Amino acid sequence: MASHTISNQDMIAPHVPVAPGRRYSARVDGAASARVFAIPGRNADVALLGAKPAFAEMLLVGRPNMPDRATFMGRIDRMFDSGRLTNRGPMLLEFEERVARIAGTRHCIATCNATVGLELAISALGMAGDVIVPSYTFVATVHALWRQGLRPVFCDINPKTHCLDPDSVEAAITSRTTGILAVHMWGNTCATHALEDIAERHGLKLLFDAAHAFGCGTKKRAVGGYGDAEVFSFHATKCVHALEGGAIVTDDSDLAGRLRLMVNFGFSDEDTVKHLGTNGKMSEASAAMGLTSLESMDAIIAHNRRNYAAYASGLQAIPGISLMSRRMNQQHNYHYIVTEIDAATAGLTRDELVAALRLENVVARRYFYPGCHRMQPYTGLFPQAGRTLPVTEEIAKRVMVLPTGMQVSEAEVGRLTSRIAAIVRQAPAVRAALAQCHDPRLPPFLRQ
Repeated sequence: MASHTISNQDMIAPHVPVAPGRRYSARVDGAASARVFAIPGRNADVALLGAKPAFAEMLLVGRPNMPDRATFMGRIDRMFDSGRLTNRGPMLLEFEERVARIAGTRHCIATCNATVGLELAISALGMAGDVIVPSYTFVATVHALWRQGLRPVFCDINPKTHCLDPDSVEAAITSRTTGILAVHMWGNTCATHALEDIAERHGLKLLFDAAHAFGCGTKKRAVGGYGDAEVFSFHATKCVHALEGGAIVTDDSDLAGRLRLMVNFGFSDEDTVKHLGTNGKMSEASAAMGLTSLESMDAIIAHNRRNYAAYASGLQAIPGISLMSRRMNQQHNYHYIVTEIDAATAGLTRDELVAALRLENVVARRYFYPGCHRMQPYTGLFPQAGRTLPVTEEIAKRVMVLPTGMQVSEAEVGRLTSRIAAIVRQAPAVRAALAQCHDPRLPPFLRQ
């Protein structure tokens, strides 16, 4: 790349912590300069090429939706007045009732988090041996199996929904298989009827990780009542949250009874233990936030839907970037803005685009790279898994998730999509600048 004169204010010294929105200067000493930008006159609209970042403060994926403070604090005051902090207090009972109503199920067992919820459900269902699971999921899904002593069998996904492919599931069943753990990825409902049919024909347990899917489903049936049980996440980054929390929902009364014992060490009364269990309870403070967040649920989803429409409008003309569509016959929380990057058309790889956005003070994420089959401890256990997961491998290289939620406005979405368009429009210069950039804001995978 040819050298050009640039000002000190356009440069950032290597290894200097950078605060969002702040300008830094660095003394230029020949080869010691940290960043080299592209041709002057073409750098007015991309931060990597010398322009001002699109955002003064970091725009993040997963920034919490904050419900009404006064309502939440009122519940905390009532908690203090009651002296009940945990152990199935009144707010916990109300939260479980409301979640069950939204999910359309007879039972809800709130948990301290969704990972513990998965572990409890796996154990209560009596899964053993091999369990079929997607590799393209948050690693907690697979950890929940492994920590219970089960062997995950990785299966491929549908390229449109990123959920388990039923044909791959059917082909993976052996005499050791006892269950299927499917994931409603991005809130997209799995091929539930096909998976239920497979599970019934083969005598398998069917559990759904519904961490992404609270408030989702078809127009006829909400996520919650499929299979033997489903597990929601109410982590702070989810559409509706409880600070930290989860919930298991089911229509099976016997299963629900076991789970209610297991979530509290197996106690059936004050000194009788009837089942192996753990401390998996949700606290009253989390239930208070969960209730308050539920009351904002309609407003949150409406805001997410408007942001999704703004993204759809802003991204539609950018070559090489496609936004995951939402099925018209489904309810959706629109909590994830999922794009796929075609490097050959966009002129940049997904990783290069994520890196360029970091210098715009936008933290886009490359979920769920590289797939659980390439993470520890599974990569050593299943070294050939990648050969049987072609869709997973391709999707893991292409997906980029963009910020949304109540703390992201439609105007900010418009500004972000305009900046993405500028980055793609100047892809050769962006790629050349990235190769010589040592800015500490770059993601770790480009700083190694």
